[in-house]
Amino acid sequence: MKLAFSTLGVPGLPISEVVRLAAEHGYQGVELRAHPEEPVHPGLSMLERADVVEEFKRGGIEILTVAGYVRAASEGDDQPVLDELAGLVELARDLGARNVRVFPGGGDQDPETADATAARRLAAAAPYAADMGVRILLETHDSHRAGAAVARVVGTVGHGSIGALWDIMHTWLAGEEPVASHAVLAPHLGYVQVKDIVSAEETEPVALGAGVLPLRACLDTLDADSWVCWEYEKRWHPGAAELPGLLSAGREHLLRLGAPKQ
Repeated sequence: MKLAFSTLGVPGLPISEVVRLAAEHGYQGVELRAHPEEPVHPGLSMLERADVVEEFKRGGIEILTVAGYVRAASEGDDQPVLDELAGLVELARDLGARNVRVFPGGGDQDPETADATAARRLAAAAPYAADMGVRILLETHDSHRAGAAVARVVGTVGHGSIGALWDIMHTWLAGEEPVASHAVLAPHLGYVQVKDIVSAEETEPVALGAGVLPLRACLDTLDADSWVCWEYEKRWHPGAAELPGLLSAGREHLLRLGAPKQ
């Protein structure tokens, strides 16, 4: 199992410090939140992008994903969505990241309409992503919380450059068992986001193992070489404990849960 953490857990932290944290605490990769309030976003110049690449290369850490905020199923014209997505794909290419994260964002639309919109846009973006050597991953989130919902869209696209990102909190909130989520997502799965919360009503992040999410049951479904990323939502919960102090224990907890069963 290869471990990463998301910079959503260390809002605004300089890239040099992000790399240092990953290296010091035994994480092989980082998921970079791509937003104007963060050090990495599509507005970076080529020189700035090269500096980011050099920081990660120096630390021996992989950039797993550029985590963007495209909403593939959102209402409105396709072109602004496709333009935003192309910018994220280009950023990922320039940084050497293997993935771009997108959300469904279907809102209150009829599910069939949202599915069709997301599939159409992702299919349109797929050839360009393939040319850039980047995979676009649709996350189990918002209008498509369940693995079955994301699998419907990704399966309809049917392109190797379009896959799925399994956020275990959202499939749990959807009432889907981990084995069921994995069964439908496995043919498309890029990697898994883990986290922990106290209850369905209290979603402020807590240390891994201190909450109710079925971490072991999820990890039990994965291959030994799978990527697992800890998405600690500090940005949305400023009162939560600081992530750097939790990283080592979180890594040890995930490795214990993911160890081969005797």
